[in-house]
Amino acid sequence: MSTSTPSPVTASFFNTVTLPTWTLWSREVVRFLRQKNRVIGALASPIMFWFVIGAGMGKSFHAEGAPEGFTYLQYFFPGTLMLIMLFTAIFSTISIIEDRREGFLQGVLTSPISRSAIVLGKLCGGATLSLIQALIFLAMAPLTGIPIPWASLPGIIALFFLIGFGLTALGYLIAWPLDSTQGFHALMNLVLIPLWLLSGALFPPTGAMTWVKWVIFLNPLHYGLAALRQVLISPIAAPEASDPPLWISVGVLILFAVTLLGICSWLTNRVQGRNP
Repeated sequence: MSTSTPSPVTASFFNTVTLPTWTLWSREVVRFLRQKNRVIGALASPIMFWFVIGAGMGKSFHAEGAPEGFTYLQYFFPGTLMLIMLFTAIFSTISIIEDRREGFLQGVLTSPISRSAIVLGKLCGGATLSLIQALIFLAMAPLTGIPIPWASLPGIIALFFLIGFGLTALGYLIAWPLDSTQGFHALMNLVLIPLWLLSGALFPPTGAMTWVKWVIFLNPLHYGLAALRQVLISPIAAPEASDPPLWISVGVLILFAVTLLGICSWLTNRVQGRNP
């Protein structure tokens, strides 16, 4: 009986791309689950923010076209999901700086593996963590009167992963050239949090000033938020008039993720002694 052996090209691809990507992905997941403070920080802070803001603005808010009884907690729910995924991406990519300081990153960069595997492993790990955290918070949706659309759950999972992938790539792009966590936190407060604030998470874009509307519509996080609203809120309230169709939102998210993946790969390959 003859047994087939993998071709040299297939074996090389597995050893330099597939296996390293899987290894780095599993490292991200295991390290995250072992650091309980990261789990609590990525979930507890946004949930407290959602509850305090939602309770404080509950009686003074009414979305245009929304039915009677539609609360700010319900409106803010997709925005909190986005914030949870953003926090998870921040905690995931800040480890790049820690890995560089501890020497782990240098060891990976000098190994005979593809640099693309390093990027993919890191981004897929962060996206997976964002997906897990988002699903945990999604389980709270019925408590606010938002039904979980079980028939659309596979699509929701794919959407969570896509948004988490893009946010992790954005965090990777910021963290890669830095050598201090203080610098990362400064840029986080300067770039990442304002991106979320100007995504339409806190208020409908229709009531904002003209320049704010333009910033929101040019913000890729706005399209992730619009997609989340359409799959989660549409059963109980009509979509925002300013929200683009779902297919446009998903298309922008894919373009955003692919573009940042290419930039992250380019940055990683700029290091001397790079592998293709």
